[in-house]
Amino acid sequence: MIQIIQHLPDRVIQTEGKEFLYFSGTSYLGISRNPDFQGYLQEGITQYGTNYSSSRISNIQLDIFEETEQYLATYVKTEAALTFSSGFLAGQAIVRMLQTEGELFYAPRTHPALWTSNSDPSFLSSYQEWIEHICNTAEASTSSPLVFLTNSLDPLYGESYDFSWLQHLSTHKRFILVVDDSHGIGVTGNDGNGIAEQIPSLPHVEVIIVGSIGKALGIPGGVVAGNTQRIAQLKKSPFFTAGSPIPPAYLYAFLQAKELYQDLRKKLFENIELFQQETLSLQLFQSFPNYPVFYTQHNTLYDSLYQHQILISSFPYPSPYHPYITRIILNASHTQEDIYQLINSLKIQKA
Repeated sequence: MIQIIQHLPDRVIQTEGKEFLYFSGTSYLGISRNPDFQGYLQEGITQYGTNYSSSRISNIQLDIFEETEQYLATYVKTEAALTFSSGFLAGQAIVRMLQTEGELFYAPRTHPALWTSNSDPSFLSSYQEWIEHICNTAEASTSSPLVFLTNSLDPLYGESYDFSWLQHLSTHKRFILVVDDSHGIGVTGNDGNGIAEQIPSLPHVEVIIVGSIGKALGIPGGVVAGNTQRIAQLKKSPFFTAGSPIPPAYLYAFLQAKELYQDLRKKLFENIELFQQETLSLQLFQSFPNYPVFYTQHNTLYDSLYQHQILISSFPYPSPYHPYITRIILNASHTQEDIYQLINSLKIQKA
């Protein structure tokens, strides 16, 4: 059921004249409605205005872009980084470049930001099957490089991905791995730096991290992070030179909010641990440690919880013709009381 609302949700949502607890969305740290972050953003607007209506290659350059990109590169453990006005634009910028360099291989459910056509995504049923497929393909292929595109995790079905398979690729060939970390950056990894440190560092595998920074980090933009040569090449792409940048006020707020992000991440993990401990015996959900997405095959859970004024995520994806995906998504704004109200409602449904 689609709900039309007049405000941005946080831990609660107002709809149909009632207040519902809200366990959906991708603002995992609750940044979108966080008053401290809004304060930093207001400071940024005072200094930089509401928008930067110019090109990144104009003769007037703002220092905040380079400062942010240097920090992001350090944060996600790469040599360099480049920001774009959206994760989708960042994905298109890198994939359009790479499609001229090698053959593209898509993992299951790779985000459309990395597609070059509607026929790109793999329909293999599991990530593990895809790994076996591409390892066999890589062994037999005479092409070089081979370009692998994948999400860092599956935010729809609550699954983590392992990248140790890269160590089994032939050292006599060259490979490029593009990882969309939109749903990891800010939550997973050490200090929220995402997937980078979980990917083996191999001389014959170039790793490129791409994604939105509008999920956990709450910044309306995207990033591509990789080696210095790749980012220098990307700076010449029309996707970068002709595209509008992230409003600099948000980048100012991002740099000011470093400690705030860590505090909210700690709160999120507390909420996750409480929910996991109290619902494990119900055997309703698929999830992995320290991640706020809990997938269930029980689509009827949406209607049941709705009767208890609790709104969760349930809609067909990636198109209206696909099956419903039903999930409970926690964020750092939820109170302990919110979590227990959800838990108690679930136990009533299960009884």
